[in-house]
Amino acid sequence: MNLHFTSRQAPLEPKLKTLCEARLKALAKLMTFATDVDVIAVKERDRYKVELHVLGKGGGLLVAEESRDLEGALRRAFEDLERKLKKEREKLREKRRRGGRDRKALAVPAEPVTPAEAERRVIRADLFAVKPMSVEAALAVFDAKKREILMFRSEDGGRWAVLYRRKDGHIGLVEPE
Repeated sequence: MNLHFTSRQAPLEPKLKTLCEARLKALAKLMTFATDVDVIAVKERDRYKVELHVLGKGGGLLVAEESRDLEGALRRAFEDLERKLKKEREKLREKRRRGGRDRKALAVPAEPVTPAEAERRVIRADLFAVKPMSVEAALAVFDAKKREILMFRSEDGGRWAVLYRRKDGHIGLVEPE
């Protein structure tokens, strides 16, 4: 992890640099993703403003604090950084936990299924055309909707007929006699 110090309008004492290094060393366990940390201290009139920029894999964090003394601003900034890091880590853990729980809930069937029930199931499908049509019109609907099966009423007499896609890629037609 690279540490960069920037100070504007006021010198940054070595004591404060060691304070920053010690706090970052303590937070290293929470900042496994961090590659760079920028500590920016700015003096504005009678206040000090401290910004901590933590950059790393998957994003970054920004913490800003103001105080009348530089050391107080640094301490509050590091406390905020620690709070944010813990919150982000908890969100990540909860996301992982919920994701795993949701997948397991979907995989487990709601009721025990007997082997006989597992073999045969009836699944309703809307694979038919209600209005009578010619074979050519049914073929156009069949291709347009990219279906495997289409059941329709033929124009001559209103009897049911079925178009289906064969394994060899051709289309089959079943008409009752």
